[in-house]
Amino acid sequence: MTTLKEKYVNEIAPALMKELGAKNALMVPKLSKIVVNMGMGLKDKDVAKKHVDELAAITGQKPIVTKAGKSISNFKLREGNQVGAKVTLRGRMMYDFLDRLINAALPRIRDFRGISAKGFDGSGNFTLGIKEQSIFPELDPNSISDTQGMDITMVTTARSDADALALLKSLGMPFAEKK
Repeated sequence: MTTLKEKYVNEIAPALMKELGAKNALMVPKLSKIVVNMGMGLKDKDVAKKHVDELAAITGQKPIVTKAGKSISNFKLREGNQVGAKVTLRGRMMYDFLDRLINAALPRIRDFRGISAKGFDGSGNFTLGIKEQSIFPELDPNSISDTQGMDITMVTTARSDADALALLKSLGMPFAEKK
């Protein structure tokens, strides 16, 4: 079985080079990293630790716990409180996560009709929001006490959103058809 990275190098990159009219292989867009961010808000330390462990199981890498930068009294937020967790994936782990996301997790969403292409930022990066962590097969649905969403940002070397869209479509990202 070939990995997604091997498929990119052998099939996708040459096809994109022709499709986008790139003069050399370095002009072909590629994924540089995937950042998975889980904003937890103010939760009990045990619940926050459980969500951090779930994020580690989903990504296969230990998350960094993000803390509040300053105190905001209206939100009962103190500087240094844990408010989230994030993981930055590169290389083989990035391609393995993307493969699991496309082929295992996204098809498990109820009434899934494709991903909206509105998540591009104008610089060739795409952000996808997921409402429940239970769609990932690495987690046991019976052990999840409360649902937690996450943001998945795919950072590419593409210079435009159109190039990034072509890259992600060729990698197998199931975008919804425009009406």
